[in-house]
Amino acid sequence: MSTPRFPQLAPTMFITALVAACANPKRIEEGPITVMRNGDRISPPVHAMDAATTQALEAGIAGRERRDSIAAVAFASCAPSVCAALGRGEVALGMTEAQVMAATRTTEVAWTVRRSGGVAVLAPRDADAGPRDAVAPVALVQLAGGTVASLTYREPQGLRTIASPADVSSANVARATALTREGDAMAAAGDFTAALERYDRASVVSQADPELQYKIASALDKLLRPREAELRYRLFLHRLDLETIAAHGEANARLAAAVMAARERIVVLEKQSR
Repeated sequence: MSTPRFPQLAPTMFITALVAACANPKRIEEGPITVMRNGDRISPPVHAMDAATTQALEAGIAGRERRDSIAAVAFASCAPSVCAALGRGEVALGMTEAQVMAATRTTEVAWTVRRSGGVAVLAPRDADAGPRDAVAPVALVQLAGGTVASLTYREPQGLRTIASPADVSSANVARATALTREGDAMAAAGDFTAALERYDRASVVSQADPELQYKIASALDKLLRPREAELRYRLFLHRLDLETIAAHGEANARLAAAVMAARERIVVLEKQSR
């Protein structure tokens, strides 16, 4: 059996390690130690929460004040058609950059702006939760000479660009028709809340359609909102050209039936409100 080659080194290594350990003694914090008892609770970080709440409130107030300032500038010098669009919360051709923000209830924070010569392109900073107007989410706004030359909406069917008044007119008709059909399907399924939401959106771009007013009134009636339903029934009758219905005879029998139903419901709702 072989013996260690350097047996004399073992005691030396042990002594060296012992001296090194004693040279750097571990320091123990001798301060008071808090001991929690059963039932004790840790105090919430009130100061941090208060600071975060205050900061959020200040940011909200600053954003509201900025939106109010932009709206004041937008309405100060708008043409009648642009003012009407602002009132509806809708982006329109010919608007300025401030008016676009006022129509979408946003500030500069919501957009990225690219400028090149006399052209400016506004794109949402957040594509998923970007600005929208009363029609749909806005995907892109292009300004030339300081006013809107074209705008692009992001819709379920895809992107839709408006670059002329003709585009606005035809697009509004198509959009109102699509929304009305969706509302009809939801009403047939008994979901009158969703149907009313579609009808309301359709009425924004097709306010002169009397039949749409009747559908809104019927949905409100089903949702037990008699006062507004009565007003909508009256609006339907007011906008409808009864002489045209009589002249077309059977072709407008469906609208004639709607007129009779509207009159009957007005009488019933008037009695209920008394």
